[in-house]
Amino acid sequence: MTVLEVIQKSTDYLAKRGVESARLQTELLLADVLQMPRMRLYLEFEREVPAPQLGTLRELVRRRGRREPLQHLVRSMSFCGLELKATPAALIPRPETELLAEKAWGWVQARRDAGGGSATVRVLDFGTGGGCIACAVAVRVPKAEVHALDCSKQALDLARENAHRLGLGERIRFHHGEGLAALPDGLLFDLIVSNPPYIPSAEIDQLEPEVRDHDPRLALDGGEDGMTWFRHLAQSGRQRVVGGGGLLVEFGAGQEAALPDLFAGENWIVEEISSDYTARPRFLAARLPEGGGAGNGE
Repeated sequence: MTVLEVIQKSTDYLAKRGVESARLQTELLLADVLQMPRMRLYLEFEREVPAPQLGTLRELVRRRGRREPLQHLVRSMSFCGLELKATPAALIPRPETELLAEKAWGWVQARRDAGGGSATVRVLDFGTGGGCIACAVAVRVPKAEVHALDCSKQALDLARENAHRLGLGERIRFHHGEGLAALPDGLLFDLIVSNPPYIPSAEIDQLEPEVRDHDPRLALDGGEDGMTWFRHLAQSGRQRVVGGGGLLVEFGAGQEAALPDLFAGENWIVEEISSDYTARPRFLAARLPEGGGAGNGE
């Protein structure tokens, strides 16, 4: 069977099973099996696919048809231009989460610039999962002091592996435990950035199969109303952020109505609610007043 025939048959198979972008997904799977760039497939449409690779591809296509995430099948994902290892141990972030990472490294760089370029800026990726945001910030702002916290040891092991693969093993400090109380006493941050679990518990079963059945529930479940971890960040974050420091979070559909009041009620100044690629409200930026953070006697 030729490359083109394989692509056509596999695309039809995936499309019938409700997989979006079936042609692209097929090409990415085939390129991974043949160990070549995807665009090179277009130059080799008449090439015969050897039987062993064809068998491997068929199994991968069957698994994708059962809605196993593409990233798990090819064991990698791209995030802000970084190639990271992907496993079922950690959430596969939405494409929009790249915008959160961009906001974070932009905030950190601006903080350094305001300090004359020599100030140490300490940032925490809360609920780091596979380490995507922490790695992106560490790459874009080499002088930043980056920390990453997660309650899942398996996710944290993956984050460490990703950091080492990118040469960031000595740049990112990892912490294991549930909530900000798991951090060492007295450890304060200029910025906390987080893509926390924010799906209401009862809505998880309604998610796409790729998410519902393959992302860790711990990384999805935000409690009865989806707000559990936002309350934690609003309340406990005040004890971990210096005066004038900031917080950036990603949130879910409809939560933009409640979040500003929640954070304002805990003495945060809500600076912005911004949208994602689909023009839906998705990110909140807040800061503590100067003299109102944990480093100022509170």
